[in-house]
Amino acid sequence: MLFSSEIQRVFKSDHWKKVNKKLIGKMLAEYMYEDMINPNILSEEGENIEYALQVAESKHYHYIAQRRFFDSFDVKWTTVYIVENGERKEADSAIELLVDLQEVIGMSSETAGHLIKEMNSTLIADAHLLEKESKSSDELIHEDYALLEGYMTGHPWITYNKGRIGFGYDDYLAYAPEQQKEVKLYWVAVHKEIASFQSVEGLSYRNLISNELSETDRSRFEQKVKEKGEDPSHYYFLPVHEWQWKNTLIQNFPEDIAKGQIIPLGEGEDRYLPQQSIRTFVNQTNKKKFHVKLPMSILNTLVYRGLPSERTLIAPMVTEFIKGIGERDPFLKNECQVILPGENASINVDHRYYTKLKQAPYQYLEMLGTIWRESIYTYLEDGEQAITLAALLYEDHENKPYIASLIEESGLEAEEWLQQFFKVIMDPLLHYLYQYGTVFSPHGQNTIVVLKDAKPHRLAIKDFVDDVNITDQDFPELKGLSKEFKAVLRTEPPEGLTQFIFTGLFICHLRYLSNLLVNNQMISEETFWGLLADSIVNYQERFPHLQERYELFDFFKPELTKLCLNRNRMVDYGYSDDDDRPHASEFGKVTNALSLFQEKRTVGSI
Repeated sequence: MLFSSEIQRVFKSDHWKKVNKKLIGKMLAEYMYEDMINPNILSEEGENIEYALQVAESKHYHYIAQRRFFDSFDVKWTTVYIVENGERKEADSAIELLVDLQEVIGMSSETAGHLIKEMNSTLIADAHLLEKESKSSDELIHEDYALLEGYMTGHPWITYNKGRIGFGYDDYLAYAPEQQKEVKLYWVAVHKEIASFQSVEGLSYRNLISNELSETDRSRFEQKVKEKGEDPSHYYFLPVHEWQWKNTLIQNFPEDIAKGQIIPLGEGEDRYLPQQSIRTFVNQTNKKKFHVKLPMSILNTLVYRGLPSERTLIAPMVTEFIKGIGERDPFLKNECQVILPGENASINVDHRYYTKLKQAPYQYLEMLGTIWRESIYTYLEDGEQAITLAALLYEDHENKPYIASLIEESGLEAEEWLQQFFKVIMDPLLHYLYQYGTVFSPHGQNTIVVLKDAKPHRLAIKDFVDDVNITDQDFPELKGLSKEFKAVLRTEPPEGLTQFIFTGLFICHLRYLSNLLVNNQMISEETFWGLLADSIVNYQERFPHLQERYELFDFFKPELTKLCLNRNRMVDYGYSDDDDRPHASEFGKVTNALSLFQEKRTVGSI
């Protein structure tokens, strides 16, 4: 039977029960944080609080949780059980909990139905990860950057983090990053009448293709175009993902294919590894070649994974803007030595009909294009190792944290290691924000920590075109930027810009890292967040002339708007097919733990 060996190996009762129990714990914790559920407190014993969540007149979920900073909760997933009609039973089905919560949360039947599918896909992926013969954390700290991505477990906050709607099980086995299967990219020729090429200064299309394709591939592809009776010089060659070609491009561009404006060319020689975003690929044949970002019209973690045309078009321009700042600023260039892998070239292909529709669903406006990003390997010096921020949240099968192995290897105490870590990541992020009114979205995948001797050494930041935003304030440093450029990058008011770091880094990543360290008795919660606060204050003391901007982008406010990711899908947006990508939902306020360290902020000396 189809997939019988995989099913027999992975779909085991004990594994299925474990991944469900862990997801239940995550669901309860995150839905409490986002104020979608409000369980009753039954008892408190030290830090442990026993909760009961009523989901029906005669059905409750009971569990133990501990409070954490930022109005968060650490639900102990092994403690969850159900009391129904007076009888106690095991809570071992995340889908049962989801259905039980439909009326409690206020989900539509349509949303709940689609979400069951996303949850099941997530659980299947989790079961594969649990079955995978994983390396220990002690081994993984020596693993290569691209390979390390295959061990990651997905977004720490979103509970349906590996939904991947659009993938069949065969696609999952072939293309999911945790499968760590190298792929070859399929190439097409697109007529220059319907495609546009953009690049940074000094990089021509001819040079790009000469570097990315072997002479054999180029000759073979040019011959394919000639066989169609066309002139290769009238076309751009670009890679597409096999899944996208089979499931999206043939169905949506048949007229262009029939007219010879899109010509299939075949596979290229190079082999690539998919990264956590699924649509970004690292060249394994030659690691110095560009990383390739491709549209894949699957729905995963809130959005379709396409390439928005307006952002694809300006990707090289954004790269020149961001890298120009880094090159001209001595602090960023010489002290931080920040790495900025540029999106140096792009090709965009608009659809001839969807683009003419008023308010066309956004997924149909980002189906065909490519972004070529500089390889992180081209920036690494002797003794340096790159890891994504996400890797720091990983625990191996024996529950040893990756970060614990790193700290042991470094020879530093946990507090010393974290002090260095916060300086490395915060100095460049704060400098771009305060000095230039420009902010990255420094979540776990965009932020790369470069280690040396297992210690945080410097920062690399990627994915400019999707996740760079600028201030709406009249900063002289931003004069000269065109209205069109600002419109695509998006300008944000002060709190909106602050949120990219506050929510993108502190809430979306650091609160999980803190929890991991606390639960492994490596550091106290107060010490962790105190070190982060110190790193911000230390930066501010270094640049006293920016005082007004410290007040404008204030990380020490007692409260900030609470942004919610699960609520967005489950309550506010559902599975609507709108003309714009969904954004995080705003709901209430979150208590800012950094305000507890306000007294450390000696305003008079800044």
